[in-house]
Amino acid sequence: MSMRHAVKVRGGGAVAVVAVLALTLAGCGGDKEPTGTQSSTASKPAAGAPQGSAPAGNQSSTAPAVVIATASGEEGVILEVTEAKRDGGGFLTVSGQLKNTGAKDFTHTTAWRGNELTGSGESVAGATLVDKAGKKRYYVLRDTEGRCLCTTGVNSIGAGKSLPFFVQFPAPPASTAEVEFSLPTFATATVKLSG
Repeated sequence: MSMRHAVKVRGGGAVAVVAVLALTLAGCGGDKEPTGTQSSTASKPAAGAPQGSAPAGNQSSTAPAVVIATASGEEGVILEVTEAKRDGGGFLTVSGQLKNTGAKDFTHTTAWRGNELTGSGESVAGATLVDKAGKKRYYVLRDTEGRCLCTTGVNSIGAGKSLPFFVQFPAPPASTAEVEFSLPTFATATVKLSG
């Protein structure tokens, strides 16, 4: 009889331990937010944080960007400038897109990087600005390691596709209202400045 009693106590103790563990585990994670709240919080950028990797002046995807200058290139590739804006700190950012209107992929992008900078690889580092009124030419800015402050990794544009680009230059004087923007293999485009 004492043996039977011991078995019952052990069985009852095991049930009690399982019940306590179940309650403990059910209580774990009570501080977590519901999944829907968590994902919406994670998608909000921190105050002052940049949204995406595009330059600050680009338009949102809901509003189409207004083209302010166009230049024709080789094999049906067109350069469209959508913004040329002075930024704080004395910079000028030119941004837009390169569109391949041809029927086959365009791969002749090597000339776009210019011949004075190869550290950035395939890029649009060969772009220049000319301030005719001030009689001055501006080249693409570089970081401390010699890489251009411009779009890099430009090795092809698929048929019928577009590629966004940006290039940063030293800003011309405030009195300069327009400049000539050039990228090797494209015609020169006259661009009005903003900001």
